[in-house]
Amino acid sequence: MRGPPTNVPLSLTTEVRDRLQIHLDLLTRWNARINLVSPREVPNLWRRHVEDSLQLLPLIPADLNGAALDLGSGAGFPGLVLAIASGRHFHLIESDARKAAFLREAARETAAPATIHNVRIEAAQLPPSPLVTARALAPLDTLLEWAAPKLTADGICLFPKGRTAEDELTVAARRWHMRVERTASVTDSAATILMISEVRRVGPHLRA
Repeated sequence: MRGPPTNVPLSLTTEVRDRLQIHLDLLTRWNARINLVSPREVPNLWRRHVEDSLQLLPLIPADLNGAALDLGSGAGFPGLVLAIASGRHFHLIESDARKAAFLREAARETAAPATIHNVRIEAAQLPPSPLVTARALAPLDTLLEWAAPKLTADGICLFPKGRTAEDELTVAARRWHMRVERTASVTDSAATILMISEVRRVGPHLRA
């Protein structure tokens, strides 16, 4: 298991911190009109959402080529945060039109290298990506169903998961072959970040 990236929030430049704060300020204003996050989470957005997203940053291979893909981006976690902090271009897929409008405004205000796609994940037409992310979106088996067709052959998925991570891996292994690396979350002692690669569907002849 990789060591926890405990220095992630402290390594940000002032400019990146300022842009992330612009994202949160805009989110707070929009949240009064549309449900981007639970109202009780608003006072703790940095720790609950930004730091939770940033801990994926050191897990992204430095030699990864091409734009990344974030599924079900919602309020911009983790995709918009990672785009701002890394400078890597992210495609953000969000089927809810109001949330997609928020993401477009947030990307504009923060000058994030991000393209927003207001479409269902299954319908998105994009070139295969070397990196797919998703947070608090769906069980792992479903995430792999969505991610596999959009992943390059040598691509990786980064999926933060809660206390059900091992159960989800067990279920997903019935239909998917994958290489899994686990990293302990620094924002939730019960959570794990799954780095998944070598994803392919298990054929009928390989089923138990």
